[in-house]
Amino acid sequence: MAYNLLVEDFDRSEFNYIIEEGDGNKPSRVYIEGPYMCAEKVNKNKRRYIKEEMIREVDRYVREEIDNAKALGELNHPSTAEVDLERACHMVTELKPAGNEVIGKSKVLSTPTGKIVEALIRDGVRVGMSTRSLGRLVEEAGGINRVEDMKLIAIDCVADPSYPGAFVDGILESKQWICDNTGNFCEVYEQFDNNLSNLPSKNLNEHLTNAVADFLKAISKT
Repeated sequence: MAYNLLVEDFDRSEFNYIIEEGDGNKPSRVYIEGPYMCAEKVNKNKRRYIKEEMIREVDRYVREEIDNAKALGELNHPSTAEVDLERACHMVTELKPAGNEVIGKSKVLSTPTGKIVEALIRDGVRVGMSTRSLGRLVEEAGGINRVEDMKLIAIDCVADPSYPGAFVDGILESKQWICDNTGNFCEVYEQFDNNLSNLPSKNLNEHLTNAVADFLKAISKT
């Protein structure tokens, strides 16, 4: 079953920035809060998220990531389905459903990329949050796609309003992902390459034919 890597962006005018100035014993802290996710409403990418599924995934993310201080986000979206610790700029501390929206709060980190985000905010730049998740797209009437089996990977910090859309069209959504036998998601081509490396020598041609057929079947799904 193939999954697409999806990103969704929110209007930066709806975000608030909280700057807590420090003193000799306490460092200054910057927080970002606002609507991180939205369900039921068709977004600018012509996608619709089912509220029940989104809330269920938010609950999982809170339980597994936020409650264990692991909910890190990067500065701008990478093209992977994992978080690079070297690029982490903030940590999500809260995610709470409010109607069809999910309101979040993040602490900007003291990492190199976190310092960039803090400087942008202090200089008056409107940064925002953009989700990065895996999901299956089911086409509906009017060119709308319903997202199913959502798997929230991260909530990234995005500074350039024109960036996410171009990045989605050019890189992210041209890739597809599958869930391997360990429960982890990996790129379809990466899985294909790994399969080729582990083919048994006996009846090699048959196994190779089956591997290629599985790869072509995977990339043909949406």
